[in-house]
Amino acid sequence: MRTTVNIRDNLLHRLKLEAEKSGTSLTEWVNRAIEKGLERLSPQAEAPTYSSLTFSMGPPSFNPDKALRYAADLEDEETLRKVHFRK
Repeated sequence: MRTTVNIRDNLLHRLKLEAEKSGTSLTEWVNRAIEKGLERLSPQAEAPTYSSLTFSMGPPSFNPDKALRYAADLEDEETLRKVHFRK
């Protein structure tokens, strides 16, 4: 749709430079600028909150402060098991 809009000279100059840099037409650049401006001015719809069911798994069966140590021990056991079966 065509319409007449009065744009200040300094803004028109900036718009023309940006359109030229991006390789798009002045019309396309003005439309993008207006679209972005409207997006910023209009209130954003809040993103829906996500909820998930949770279940209690009871107290941990090990000391979680030593989790890295337990993981290293399990890795060592698995390595030894693999070495044993290669013989």
